[in-house]
Amino acid sequence: MVMMMMSPLMEILSVDGDTWALRDFLPESIVSGLILIVGLGNPGSKYSQTRHNAGFWFLDALQKKLGVDTGFRSQAKVLADVYRARIYATDCIFAKPAVFMNHSGQAVRALLDYYRVPVANLLIAYDDLDLPPGTARLKKGGGHGGHNGMRDTFRHLDSTDFMRLRIGIGHPGFKDAVTGYVLSRAPSDQERLIMHSIGDAVAVMPDLLAGDVSKATKDLHTDAEPPVK
Repeated sequence: MVMMMMSPLMEILSVDGDTWALRDFLPESIVSGLILIVGLGNPGSKYSQTRHNAGFWFLDALQKKLGVDTGFRSQAKVLADVYRARIYATDCIFAKPAVFMNHSGQAVRALLDYYRVPVANLLIAYDDLDLPPGTARLKKGGGHGGHNGMRDTFRHLDSTDFMRLRIGIGHPGFKDAVTGYVLSRAPSDQERLIMHSIGDAVAVMPDLLAGDVSKATKDLHTDAEPPVK
């Protein structure tokens, strides 16, 4: 098993002309612990471009924005592919479960236990049928909304009081069509909208990590949806 190396200690992160002062956005409530960001999806190239993997896409976009050059590495102990970056004085774990969506909770539980992360320091990103493409929403707590990955996560956690990033993929219109819909690739116009919303979500991460959930939520929720081309 190849163990992942942590990136060097960084004071300032400069990406695409934007400079993020890490000291400014590290929340006091988590500086002594880990932040765990999990994107839900299905492993394997067969599913990599399907709607159900929007959580994985978010992690890829976030990693690109952060400029972290460490790739995801398989970690059998936590049933996930992870990379770990030490940003200023805080360790962040980014994880893609290596189990299929319906068993996501096993990986989330293993990650929390192995890295000793409190549920309050958890953010899960996933696709949402109830939101149209081009829309992303942040929320803390609440139900699983019928999402099988979240449903299984609930089974394995003692608390559901954690942050969620819901990435809209739209609904096929009929319940019986849902499985085929989430496990297929979106048309190019919808895919562009989904990626746009993921970009919006990445843009509010500094505020979210700073503990300013209200500002992050407001900025994300008031972003204008792009026109469908």
